Amino acid sequence: MSIINTIKFGSIEAGGTKFVLVAADENYNVIQRKRIPTTTPKETLSKCLSFFKKHQVSALGIGSFGPIDIDQKSKSYGYILKTPKSNWANTNIVGVLRDALHIPVAFTTDVNASAYGEYVAGHAKDCSSVVYFTIGTGIGGGAIQNDQFIGGLTHPEMGHTLIVPRSDDSFCGICPFHHNYCFEGMASGPAIEARTGNRGENLPRTDPVFDLISYYAAQLAYNTFLQLQPEKIVFGGSVLQDRDLATVRYYFNEFNHGYVITPELNDLIVSTGVSENGSATIGNLALAKKLLSSNERIKETS
Repeated sequence: MSIINTIKFGSIEAGGTKFVLVAADENYNVIQRKRIPTTTPKETLSKCLSFFKKHQVSALGIGSFGPIDIDQKSKSYGYILKTPKSNWANTNIVGVLRDALHIPVAFTTDVNASAYGEYVAGHAKDCSSVVYFTIGTGIGGGAIQNDQFIGGLTHPEMGHTLIVPRSDDSFCGICPFHHNYCFEGMASGPAIEARTGNRGENLPRTDPVFDLISYYAAQLAYNTFLQLQPEKIVFGGSVLQDRDLATVRYYFNEFNHGYVITPELNDLIVSTGVSENGSATIGNLALAKKLLSSNERIKETS
């Protein structure tokens, strides 16, 4: 019997305020989920080790806040780099966990993990390509083609893609680098609060700000479609809801003006297809399973 049929996998959603730890079986059924606060690296990673030692997982997937080094040829691979999160800069998160648990560890960004979750179990599970965007406190994106993340020197920074401000939008933006010319500066959760004086979840969905957010999301989706032609563009996070996607599709169509042939927009531009906002967990588990399978194949052929 294959080892894949008898083992458990682990997932860490490593966030700036909390870590979400999951142990699951080979079909991604959750055995236990635990949330721990993000304190110091020593304290937080010690709690991670206790959790995964208890469950005896055979491989671990981590989707982390950044910036992180995901270049496996780099000396700082597996590190959280120069993050503003206190005490976490230059933390070798992969090395600490891998060396203590003696298991393979897959490591990527939090948004890449979500993209992979959509690819294996969400609305893109029957597709060869997907781009996933999360819109919340920050904005990020991950792209997959034929089971591989699209990236080069490092992970993409799609949230800082440049946009054209709408003619009736005088907001100056909150991004200290790009001001009112990037998506994160104009459409993230903090941007909504700066625009309105209220957090997005406290506003009625009829508030005009959500039309603006949908307008900019449509720009991002349209530019992405022109560049990559993905089969699915998935929006997750707390800012856009299902009802907003009709507006995103409307503006997408306006930007296109019939220029390129597109699939049915209801099929192209979708919300997350994994329940309970669990895309990142599923993605981490699937990446752990994939890494273990790859390592087993290498052993068999060596």
